[in-house]
Amino acid sequence: MKTASHEPRVCLQCGARLPSDAVTCPDCNAPTTRLIDFQNSDARLLREGPRLVEERKRLGLEGLVGGLEFVVINTEPEDQRVAVAELLSRTGLDVIDGFLDAEKRTVALRVSDSADVLVTSRTASSPFATFTDHPKSRDRRAARLETLAFACTDLDAYEQIQRGRGIEFMSEEPIVSDDFRFLQTVPSRYTGNSIGLIEWRGTNRSYRGPGSVPLDWAFEKPPIDYLAHVGRLDHAATRVRAADRDAAILEFIGLTNYHFEFAIYVRSLNSITNVARLSPNEFAMVFTSGIAPLAGSKAPGPTEGFIRNYGPRVHHLAWDTDSIDDVYAGLKSEGQAFLLDLVGSPEEGLKQTFSEASPTTLLVNEYIHRFGDFDGFFSRSNVTLLTEATKKQ
Repeated sequence: MKTASHEPRVCLQCGARLPSDAVTCPDCNAPTTRLIDFQNSDARLLREGPRLVEERKRLGLEGLVGGLEFVVINTEPEDQRVAVAELLSRTGLDVIDGFLDAEKRTVALRVSDSADVLVTSRTASSPFATFTDHPKSRDRRAARLETLAFACTDLDAYEQIQRGRGIEFMSEEPIVSDDFRFLQTVPSRYTGNSIGLIEWRGTNRSYRGPGSVPLDWAFEKPPIDYLAHVGRLDHAATRVRAADRDAAILEFIGLTNYHFEFAIYVRSLNSITNVARLSPNEFAMVFTSGIAPLAGSKAPGPTEGFIRNYGPRVHHLAWDTDSIDDVYAGLKSEGQAFLLDLVGSPEEGLKQTFSEASPTTLLVNEYIHRFGDFDGFFSRSNVTLLTEATKKQ
């Protein structure tokens, strides 16, 4: 048995190794927490996940939240136009609107049968600023996917129940326009993400809020044939610290109608890919963490290494495609670099790849093609190769 002097001490807030006599973390000032040979398993998720679903039903939350409606990607002000142009040339998205309000400048993009993407740059201070002070994100402090917003059928009921659970929101009241009512949580301490809830008030799904004015920017979708094969937003993947993995997933389950479905462990890379889903054919939320914390692991692996360099954040957006070979070849011909070649095959049921990260958003694009009657979500071999490729970041 190890004595107390050999027990690894790791900060649950930032993952830093702690001196034996520390009362607070010297890196982030959080109260210290002792982790003795900490290793993730699915035990807590399998126990607490169903309990949270039952709690949602008991409180009246079940059914109030639907699928993903949009995501918000923020950029440095000088990078916003370039970020929009990148999305136009690398996905099926097209610009549907642009506007300016008191807090930010917004360009909205859409592809059919998918969540929308709002690319923003702030004119006011950011509540996400504390999550961007990391070695490889400091020169793009504003750049991150900030918010994932889901449909809500009764925002008043949702707000009342969640405030009763201790959930904090960014505003005292919902933001109200002619077309919607909107509320979002404060950024999660585990992921740096905010969860938004939007209740539409009619069929005109405009994101313009009170006091917004049109933006006089013009964008043109490149006339590139292969972009027609890039479709809906399939999933987003958030990197979280090993010690925060369970808390991050359970928090998300408590804020949405999603449930924890499965996890794929890649022990050789100290990594776990966890999938939460609403239903098989809708947007999925993926959480990737280490099995052991960075400070307590002899081989930290690319997942914990990414978090050390960039902090907890959405790592990539995955776009469904029905012709991945054409899309991959076309993007490469236009100068897009990738972290790895295509992995998988029609015989295995799916093919995937990762682009290099955008310098304006710090996001990777994944392209994924599921073939025929493949009814899975990922394959272990592909997850291993994709995880390993992030070493290059």
